[in-house]
Amino acid sequence: MTASVTPNKVTKVIGLPSLHARIHALFPVSNALFSVADSLFPFVVLPFHSYNQCMPDANSSPSPNEIPASQSPSGGNASEAKETSAAPAPVTDFHIGDEFGTAKRNLPPARIVTVCVAGVAILVGVIAFVERAKPQGAGSINNVAAAEVPNQSIVLAAITFTLLNSAGKSLWVRTLKAQLTTADGQSYENQAASAVDLDRYYQLFPSLKEGSAPPISPETKLQSGTDTKGTIVVSFPVTKEVFDQRKSLAVVIQPYDQPLPIVLK
Repeated sequence: MTASVTPNKVTKVIGLPSLHARIHALFPVSNALFSVADSLFPFVVLPFHSYNQCMPDANSSPSPNEIPASQSPSGGNASEAKETSAAPAPVTDFHIGDEFGTAKRNLPPARIVTVCVAGVAILVGVIAFVERAKPQGAGSINNVAAAEVPNQSIVLAAITFTLLNSAGKSLWVRTLKAQLTTADGQSYENQAASAVDLDRYYQLFPSLKEGSAPPISPETKLQSGTDTKGTIVVSFPVTKEVFDQRKSLAVVIQPYDQPLPIVLK
């Protein structure tokens, strides 16, 4: 056997043995018989076979068109295999200019954010309403007596009121004052006079003592659930006639450790 190699091709030539070689393979006889056979049939040689074809690359895989129909993945014929291999791959739409660090990419949808914010706002509002600061006490004004200081356009007022401690702890009075609003909308405010001066005011202006109660002063303590009745004396820079025609009068009591005062009317 002989072979010659060309680029991308290999040519092989295969010659079959002569007649005496075949006879020798079938009937092992002496060499003399073969010499006689060679002299009688010097040109008897069986034909040879040759072929010339492209040799496949060892690292290459057959193309889809070269796959036999029996080896196709779908088990169909060659035309179906070709149609399957010729199907285009799906195209992904990608925009290189898109920005991924924006709120649109990193945050949830605006509707979900709005609903969550609204829910939190409602919850905070309910908690703030329930836990809001409330006055520690309540009460009302029982009696008001007034006397004008001669030639000074000042009126003295003795205000008697009832104070109730409606909180669950003791109430300590820090300050006491009165607020006056006249008929024309003018507002005046004055701190209560000292409790030790009330007897002197009563001696000078006996009308102030009418319907009065024991004096109540700062530092007065009131237990939870109890009430007390007392009188304070204040002054306003108005005449008695203006005072009598007042629009409103209120007593403002500010307890210790409380953000809101107690307003009695």
